[in-house]
Amino acid sequence: MGKIKKMILLAVLCFLSLTGQSQTADTLLQNQKVQDTTNIRRDALDYASRQFAMVRPFNVEFSQVAPYSYTPKKDGVSLPENKVSTYNQIKANANLYFLAKKKFILGATFSYRYISADNDFTIPSSGLVQTLKDDFTYHSTSINFTYISKMFNKPFFLNTSLVVDGSKKHFERLKGLVIGTIVLKADKQTKLMAGIMVNVDPSTELPLLPMITYERKFNNGMKLDLMMPKQLLVRKQVLGRGRISLGTELDRTGFYLYNVKGQLPSQRYEYRQIELDNGVIYEHLIGNYLILTARTGAKWIAISRLFEKEKTFSTEWLETAAKPTAYFNIGISFNPFAKKMLAK
Repeated sequence: MGKIKKMILLAVLCFLSLTGQSQTADTLLQNQKVQDTTNIRRDALDYASRQFAMVRPFNVEFSQVAPYSYTPKKDGVSLPENKVSTYNQIKANANLYFLAKKKFILGATFSYRYISADNDFTIPSSGLVQTLKDDFTYHSTSINFTYISKMFNKPFFLNTSLVVDGSKKHFERLKGLVIGTIVLKADKQTKLMAGIMVNVDPSTELPLLPMITYERKFNNGMKLDLMMPKQLLVRKQVLGRGRISLGTELDRTGFYLYNVKGQLPSQRYEYRQIELDNGVIYEHLIGNYLILTARTGAKWIAISRLFEKEKTFSTEWLETAAKPTAYFNIGISFNPFAKKMLAK
């Protein structure tokens, strides 16, 4: 059972490490003609829904996590419990395309993450608590190419990405990603897509991962949004230009470390953790170009590991088990191309 859990978590990590490479709006949603007062309201909701569905070229968000305790484990032996007393994160990303033709799209994604944390460490030999203040920087850049075709007379998308990441000190790892996706069904009520991801990353043990995307609109205005294994959300348009979502999202936090105590100064390490965020999300359109987003709920760090850069995620040098805690996130997205994209 433990091995199965380990494989599932590794699959999730593989998926989360390099997702979000699409460069276009959701072209499956169609414009509707305004005929009467009821249709005017429907069109307004449809306009908001399509803006939420589009890729957001520029996004900045701030996250704060409530204090939580965790237990480190080294070589299978549990160490004294420690505590993260302060944890803040700033994340920014840009998702752009340079060339868009009928059959292909060429673009790039830029991502930056800054983490500040205060850790209360318990010294095993004395039992005394020492507070250490740390900050970490992580960035990644990818060049993305999407080819649009048909398979079995259904729309087919082939996405390829070349990714380089690192810290404020060095560029660290070069990765590759290939995702093939076929649209099995797409109408006003239901959207179903299936695909497979090939992850070319020396640190992963699962280079192949199947993916399913399912969206179902109900007559009461509710919508089920499933993207395996990233999210499961129930959404609803509210207040004309708002959307509220309830459910679960998976995310990944990672960065590189140097000069780890007691280890060789030349040895580089990578830290990764898989987070399960359960709660509520509210998004609100401001004008035609801005989207304000707020998230809150309970965060559970499902797995977190520190491993040597030359090795894989499963051959950890240190593993920690954290207790659930509360979190809050606020962000703003800017899409200067919104009107042009929605007019297509």
